[in-house]
Amino acid sequence: MLTTSPTSLHFTRTSHQVPTMAPPLTFISFLCLCSIFVAKTLSFSSDQTPKTFIFRVDSHSKPSVFPTHYHWYSSEFAEAPQILHTYDTVFHGFSAVLSPDQVASVSRHPSVLAVFEDKRRQLHTTRSPQFLGLRNQRGLWSESDYGSDVIVGVFDTGIWPERRSFSDLNLGPIPSRWKGTCEAGVRFTAKNCNRKLIGARFFAKGHEAAGNIGGPVSGVNNTVEFRSPRDADGHGTHTASTAAGRYAFEASMAGYASGIAKGVAPKARLAVYKVCWKDSGCFDSDILAAFDAAVNDGVDVISISIGGGDGISSPYYLDPIAIGAYGAASKGVFVSSSAGNDGPNGMSVTNVAPWMTSVGAGTIDRNFPAVIVLGNGRKLSGVSLYAGAPLKGKMYPLVYPGKSGMLPASLCMESSLDPNLVKGKIVICDRGSSPRVAKGMVVKKAGGVGMILANGISHGEGLVGDAHLLPACAVGSDEGNAVKAYVSSTSNATATIDFHGTVIGIKPAPIVASFSGRGPNTLNPEILKPDLIAPGVNILAAWTDAVGPTGLDTDTRKTEFNILSGTSMACPHVSGAAALLKSAHPDWSPAAIRSALMTTASTVDNRNQPMTDEATGKPSTAYDLGAGHINLDRAMDPGLVYDISNNDYVNFLCSIGYGPKVIQVITRTPVRCPAKRPLSENLNYPSMAVLFSTTTKGRPSKMFIRTVTNVGVPNSVYRVSVEAPKGITVVVKPAKLVFTEAVKKRSFVVTVSADSRNLVLGDSGAAFGSLSWTDGKHVVRSPIVVTEVTPL
Repeated sequence: MLTTSPTSLHFTRTSHQVPTMAPPLTFISFLCLCSIFVAKTLSFSSDQTPKTFIFRVDSHSKPSVFPTHYHWYSSEFAEAPQILHTYDTVFHGFSAVLSPDQVASVSRHPSVLAVFEDKRRQLHTTRSPQFLGLRNQRGLWSESDYGSDVIVGVFDTGIWPERRSFSDLNLGPIPSRWKGTCEAGVRFTAKNCNRKLIGARFFAKGHEAAGNIGGPVSGVNNTVEFRSPRDADGHGTHTASTAAGRYAFEASMAGYASGIAKGVAPKARLAVYKVCWKDSGCFDSDILAAFDAAVNDGVDVISISIGGGDGISSPYYLDPIAIGAYGAASKGVFVSSSAGNDGPNGMSVTNVAPWMTSVGAGTIDRNFPAVIVLGNGRKLSGVSLYAGAPLKGKMYPLVYPGKSGMLPASLCMESSLDPNLVKGKIVICDRGSSPRVAKGMVVKKAGGVGMILANGISHGEGLVGDAHLLPACAVGSDEGNAVKAYVSSTSNATATIDFHGTVIGIKPAPIVASFSGRGPNTLNPEILKPDLIAPGVNILAAWTDAVGPTGLDTDTRKTEFNILSGTSMACPHVSGAAALLKSAHPDWSPAAIRSALMTTASTVDNRNQPMTDEATGKPSTAYDLGAGHINLDRAMDPGLVYDISNNDYVNFLCSIGYGPKVIQVITRTPVRCPAKRPLSENLNYPSMAVLFSTTTKGRPSKMFIRTVTNVGVPNSVYRVSVEAPKGITVVVKPAKLVFTEAVKKRSFVVTVSADSRNLVLGDSGAAFGSLSWTDGKHVVRSPIVVTEVTPL
């Protein structure tokens, strides 16, 4: 249940806070403007340390005497050397390194609409926690020619261009509309691009400025990074090949997950925008510059596995990813984003703007089992990607350093283990506080021969495998408790670990990954997020040569492919899917593509049972998986789509209390809100979220207006079917939609009514149902979420 006060939801909350309502509309506008013009009203302290700020400027105000906006900015706002980026496509303005007094002065300029400090973002991988696995393959490739000539832009850590996944063998010429470039730099030249990797750029000015002015990073560290599009981290190579990698035969990670590796859209072209730097994150000013460049270059899809990672969703007008994504979507570019890895906590989903597709993560039907055999004969199941010399059934002494009660030792933190205690033994380490693979290195340095990595209650039974540097196995919370109990029960505990390679056909699958970001949407709960889930656990894809599979500095192994997990890995599956749909249906808008993916998504697993949640073992809800798990075969032919225009998004922003000046920060152009304030729930979204007040007596009801466009057979008749939650009545008028050659769009009204006495809300404080249109062949399904809000 949400707790609110009258009118509309307040803008910013942590993922652990209960949402609170903002004051009435007149104050909301004031609140927006105060937030947005923060630099105009703050009295700065005596600390004049320069920082990077992003300035949103009304481009229409440029005096004609200046030939370009850059000349204007460097004459009136900042010295030329202080300016990092100028933006002119998805955003109008510039970023610059200025002192607080300079920022205050610039912000008073009448043409400056907004000022915000450059912030650092993080990649959405469980990166130090490496998971395990291999992605499954989906897609009706024949209709889309494998995504040929669609251009996917990947915002990430760059690319290792020599990998087989980026071969241009048998690809046609580069699309003539492409206007991008292959930017040279350290160990990267124009020859590293080809007909597959058609563009590569890097954006380091915001990153370097943060280091030069005493920020959290120290510029590009040439000992661990390449000042070029070359990937020193591995994450970007992995996501790019997941979205659009070519067929690579005999692919594996040290023998695990062997087979053919291929991306979702193998013939799509790749353009790489390096905005993230090894161990240093990604800065907003650089991300915004990448959005500007990618849209100018001519990409069709943008894949961005990046987010705040701090459990907070900023208002759209203060979120450069949301602003950049709006600029891209308004020009017809599909933006796929990761939903974050802060699950299973509620309200942990990120990248929630309605013009972005937010992707959560699910498991696939492939696993890497390992078995612990205890001295008492008991066998415990776990997972591992260890590929070194096996233990060959030899029993070793087993020890749990946490038995002493010392937390660092229980977690196997650096320098916490006594070599006299662990030498020659298998060591039990608790998960948390440090990378899992690093714990193994601590055990190895102290003389241990193996490790059992035990989940705590917060990680539950979500098993995690890694390419450990010593024999090691991860076990769930129950098995972890069992092995610790065994150690406590005897003075001479022993164990060994057997590694069983790759097993396919695991049931149930998919399951919603425990780490996947969950709803409700903290900014606007009436827009359901995440939108859908895709394979994000057990993903085998291409890898860099710059680091080993664990990413540890001490790991000198080289591997062509690596196995990772995170919503970072799920996002490029949807980016590749969007490329296939764009290739098959070039006239579809980004909203139509998202609708096709959502309304055809699956909510059942490979047992034909409701998909479960890894965190609870219970059936998952729309807060966990959105509309469901991506199903590409059906998405190619969805029957009907829910389309959304730029004007619809403007009306939505008006409906949530943003004034014209605030909206212009996002849309670039001046807007007018309708005299009668629109209703936010009437955005033509492919899902429906209903908020009822707990103070409303009797049978509260809410109406939704939706419009569907027929993209199937011209002469079609669709009839509605509803699955209503207990205590909820859903009425749809009309209940039948008739389409002809001339009539391609039809609107309908959904009235959702609640019987307060019989309404049953689940553990997440909501009830879940669905609405489907069917013509006998297609099923166009939309989730319905009902929750209550309590006015303060």
